[in-house]
Amino acid sequence: MNANWEKIEKNVGVLNVEVDAEQVASALEQAFRKVVKKVNVPGFRKGKVPRKIFEMRYGVESLYQDAIDILLPQVYSEAVEKTGIEPVDRPEIEVEQFAAGQSFKFKAKVTVKPEVALGEYKGIEVPAADTEVTEEEINKELERLQQRHAELVVVDEGPVQLGDIAVIDFEGFLDGTPFEGGKGERYSLELGSGTFIPGFEEQVVGLNIAEEKEINVTFPENYHAENLAGKPVVFKVKLHEIKRKNLPALDDEFAKDVSEFDTLEEYKQDLAAKLKERKEKDAEYAREVAVIDKAAEAAEVEIPEVMIDNEVEHMLRDFENRLRTQGMNLELYTQFSGQTVEALKAQMKEDAAKRVRNNLVLEAIAKAENLQVNDADIDEELEKLSKIYNRSAEELRTIFSSNGYLDTLTGDLKVRKAVKFLVEHSKTA
Repeated sequence: MNANWEKIEKNVGVLNVEVDAEQVASALEQAFRKVVKKVNVPGFRKGKVPRKIFEMRYGVESLYQDAIDILLPQVYSEAVEKTGIEPVDRPEIEVEQFAAGQSFKFKAKVTVKPEVALGEYKGIEVPAADTEVTEEEINKELERLQQRHAELVVVDEGPVQLGDIAVIDFEGFLDGTPFEGGKGERYSLELGSGTFIPGFEEQVVGLNIAEEKEINVTFPENYHAENLAGKPVVFKVKLHEIKRKNLPALDDEFAKDVSEFDTLEEYKQDLAAKLKERKEKDAEYAREVAVIDKAAEAAEVEIPEVMIDNEVEHMLRDFENRLRTQGMNLELYTQFSGQTVEALKAQMKEDAAKRVRNNLVLEAIAKAENLQVNDADIDEELEKLSKIYNRSAEELRTIFSSNGYLDTLTGDLKVRKAVKFLVEHSKTA
């Protein structure tokens, strides 16, 4: 097989490939064995038709497309490996020649991973982070724990307040007509949670039990239902029940209930230590982000749009997986939030472009500094993953090797080494 790569513009080029006639003959034979199983020819059992008879009846050309489908994926992969290019998208294939007794020639228009011109990435200055814990931060953490352990009590009288759980019936009307999805009965709504359309929850505040009210709100312009997007509507609301949080007192008994400590003071000291540890980790992460961003800003790289689109799709899948862990899916989320999937993708695009750029720069730094990943690094990572997936490291290695993920894992580890290199060679401003 002969293969050569010719760059035509920016990150796009043409891969010219020629496969010898022997491989073509082998592919035609494989195609014949596949097709003959489905062919009925008088005088022959199914699947037993000689190839010569088959070609006389149907023509050898009837095998060409199947043969190409068999041969192309293999030789394309070999050509990519031989030329050393790194495709980032599906190729556009143009078959130039394919016939029995001849070589197979094709062109593949390919978008490849862009080259990175690194700027200054050693000695990046990063502001010092404050990791001291204040009394105010400890008190805020205690207040958060108070909220988590609050008891919900039913309030029999008085108006509903911000922060209460309002149990309501509601029905929405557009131009006097009820609209689909706008009705609920005995729905528990925490006022101030921002769950409903902007302006709705604030207008429920002040209602008394059994009281009814008409609430006027306007749907967001980007709401998923076109018939409601940007439209003013009226909701008829009736309040059935009020539930209010009864916060526990911050005392020694509270400390005993929520921790292994006997006094509130001991618990506060433990909280302070944990908050400091969290702030130190946050500071470490912030330093990593800062040095990566500055190294990326100093570099020059033209990113193919397809790489950004692929990253957006990856981010969307991650987002949907997180929703599933919360008992929700993407369709329900768009209904509740009023956002379309396309609007979500548009929001993710800037972050996706940044992620792609940063990763390309980190890969270039790893290459420039000759940062290597050895077997010990991979073994260590597989041991960590084995605890997460509850499978042995050797079993994971076999799985990763078979599906090609071991190379991806190696690349990820190399990028992490580049991040560590940047941090170690950074300075505190």
